[in-house]
Amino acid sequence: MREWTSTVGAGQLARLLGPQGGAAAGRRGPAYRALADGIRTLVLEGRLPVAARLPAERELAAALAVSRTTVATAFESLRADGFLRSRRGSGSWTAVPAGRALPARGLEPLPPEAGGTTIDLGCAQLAAPEPWLTRAFQAALVALPQAARTHGDFPAGLPALRAALADRYTERGVPTMPEQIMITTGAMGAVGAICRMFVPGGERVAVEQPSYANVLQLFREAGARLVPVPMGEGLSGWDLSAWRHVLGEASPRLAYVIADFHNPTGALADDERRRGMVAAARASGTVLIADETMTDLALDAAPGGRPRPVAAFDHGGSTVITVGSASKSFWAGLRIGWVRAAPEVIRRLVAARAYADLGSPVMEQLAVAWLLTEGGWSAALEERRAELRGHRADVVAALRERLPEWEFAVPSGGMTLWVRTGGLSGSRVAEVGERLGVRVASGPRFGVEGAFEGYVRVPFIVGGPVAEEAAARLAAAAGLVAGGAVGAGLATPAGYIS
Repeated sequence: MREWTSTVGAGQLARLLGPQGGAAAGRRGPAYRALADGIRTLVLEGRLPVAARLPAERELAAALAVSRTTVATAFESLRADGFLRSRRGSGSWTAVPAGRALPARGLEPLPPEAGGTTIDLGCAQLAAPEPWLTRAFQAALVALPQAARTHGDFPAGLPALRAALADRYTERGVPTMPEQIMITTGAMGAVGAICRMFVPGGERVAVEQPSYANVLQLFREAGARLVPVPMGEGLSGWDLSAWRHVLGEASPRLAYVIADFHNPTGALADDERRRGMVAAARASGTVLIADETMTDLALDAAPGGRPRPVAAFDHGGSTVITVGSASKSFWAGLRIGWVRAAPEVIRRLVAARAYADLGSPVMEQLAVAWLLTEGGWSAALEERRAELRGHRADVVAALRERLPEWEFAVPSGGMTLWVRTGGLSGSRVAEVGERLGVRVASGPRFGVEGAFEGYVRVPFIVGGPVAEEAAARLAAAAGLVAGGAVGAGLATPAGYIS
């Protein structure tokens, strides 16, 4: 099913293409080839959506200051390669070649007993911080008898945990009452509950391009029609003009953003972009889900201080729904997440929970409540950040030494590097890498309809000799892919993106 169709104007496409799309391209070779390569790259990197309607040949030629023949020849080359589909009298649309078996689903972690010697960088997860996990559950056991005297069914969550989270939001500059908090089974449980309420099926959902693989799959399985909004280059992230255009044109019911150390790119949205995205959502009648799963993982001091929470710019309180979790900040095995929203939204979510999971485990809620109120959370976070800083330095150094042709920006927080694989098929690198004992997620898992084939996501969750060995195995995989030692399909005979 085609998830969304957009129209790209001649001026907009010219800006996306930059110098390679215009007359300057002729100095480096045939202008039509440079134009075709530029459009192909935009599609593969997700900056031009699949199924986007391109401008007429005459309009694009005028915008690029090239001949109409140049544009027509470029379009014909793209059609021959499967990156463009045309219908006489109706125009041309971007596409991905038929038969590209691109992975789209999330990547599940290997069971500990199945890992063996494989270095699993497929999931951005760390071992539990100790002694904090043990202390939290010891405190939970002390508090359990009082909770055990009740029925144990808390659809909105334990009152103590809701109050602790409300206080935490208030301290961050977003005044919050416990009635604005619902406890969920992880962040995925939170997004799933919101999705069931706002997107019963067939509704449009705007998502960053790229975005978190498991949430994209959750939306797909709910029947949502995904509306991709391309991320900008580097760590600047969010293009406000693109958000205004897409939300205004598509009027999606929901939009999903990770403004804090975006997964997979690591980008951090500044106050201006947060304010702009909230304003665009309000204007289009879109509910904006702000995923704060990574918000505690700031590794470097930000000039001028950290940006304010996205909800701080929702002055009416009806546009932004915030999602949080203990999984990345503390431990993935502690399946506790939460939703912060207007009280009436929380009441509707709680009422609908009777048809889902009824509530989250009491012991885990007691443990998180102790961490938040007794200081364990802050202490564990400091250790977690220090660990990630060391791992980030080791992984970055190892990749730069072993794979100098791979490109990435080093984020100021989060857990992931978004790596351009030097023209190689990221899917092939991931496939061969797993055979060689290193597991990474390929770029298309984080995109909509075939984007990001030239990328892999590399979490910095290992350090020292393990980081060096992971990079060595990735370099060996890249060498095999580049040398054509793998089958056809996504890659050309030489293993490069076609």
